[in-house]
Amino acid sequence: MIDILDGNACAAWGARRAKVQCVPVFPITPTTEIIETIAAWKAKGEFPGEFVVLDSEHSAASAALGASMTGARTFTATSSQGLLLMHEILPIISGCRTPMVMTTVSRCLSAPIGLWPDHNDTLAMRDAGWIMLICETNQEVFDSVIMGYKISENPKILLPVIVNMDGFVHSYTRTEVDVPEQKMVDKFLPHPELEIRLDVKKPMTLGIPAMGLDYMRYRQQLHKAMLDSFDVIDKVQKEWAKLTGRKYEFLDEYKTKDAKAVIVMIGANSTIARSAVDTMRKKGKKVGLLRIRLFRPFPEKQLRNALEKIDHIAVIDQNICPGMGGILYPEIKMALSGTKKVVGNYIQGLGGNFVSEQDYIDILDDIMKAKADDRKWQM
Repeated sequence: MIDILDGNACAAWGARRAKVQCVPVFPITPTTEIIETIAAWKAKGEFPGEFVVLDSEHSAASAALGASMTGARTFTATSSQGLLLMHEILPIISGCRTPMVMTTVSRCLSAPIGLWPDHNDTLAMRDAGWIMLICETNQEVFDSVIMGYKISENPKILLPVIVNMDGFVHSYTRTEVDVPEQKMVDKFLPHPELEIRLDVKKPMTLGIPAMGLDYMRYRQQLHKAMLDSFDVIDKVQKEWAKLTGRKYEFLDEYKTKDAKAVIVMIGANSTIARSAVDTMRKKGKKVGLLRIRLFRPFPEKQLRNALEKIDHIAVIDQNICPGMGGILYPEIKMALSGTKKVVGNYIQGLGGNFVSEQDYIDILDDIMKAKADDRKWQM
């Protein structure tokens, strides 16, 4: 089924096609339409799952944890301060190894109050033990929600998945999207067979206290599951490509094979950066784009290989860690440690500040001339 959908509708359709059984939520801009769409389906009898509006995002995350522990396929969504309010619960969800998918619709953090996107909200969750898929297009949002459940519910993984999109740029912008028929999705994603851990007939203690070495063992197991997810994610993406013809990788390489300089970034603005690459290629400049789709686990080995022959790298951060710089930049530097590449950090687009094709052309021109690493703000 081909339709014209915005990103919020794509997330909602992803949850519907996945036949989620419980949706605990609390509305917040620019996520609200995901919730409203599912609520409308519920009112019309088109959504058989449980739909529960709670008193806060903290409660929504807690309810999602409980729902998943009963064996239900669970979905929720949030943004910005709402995601921060959930933060207490997020490492509990991963630590208890409870699978689910959450769509985060990126919106800048207060204060000052802003409605437009940057990535500080979602990237603040990078150490919470969630697999993180960061999307460029509305189609990718829909596909990633479906794939997210297949990854999350794998018995070797059992970790929650964040599917991220940019607020407004994705959430309120409509594009052509292919929504496969239910039978096709059912073939790819059958009914969940999760362990029921909240059962009055078989009581057990969950989230127990653990001291010293025992605590370390739990965290080591979680870390191992995160690393093991590389193979599972790769397999799931290939299976989805075979079914739909839409191919996804950990990294999205665009005209990087012979590039002398590349932009490395995440999110919706990658589309604008592609246009900049095309424009510069027409002028004979060998530049490219490397978009990171899988942020957790971080594909360090794959990124190092992709950038092996490229000497000038511009890392774009649509976020800021005050007192340090961009969040993505040190991850790239770590992956490239021991090399002699020039790696520049460019802070841009905070609070949804407009970024143009010319801005990326200027960045590529700047990094090609750079002699040493540097951090710059592009206002």
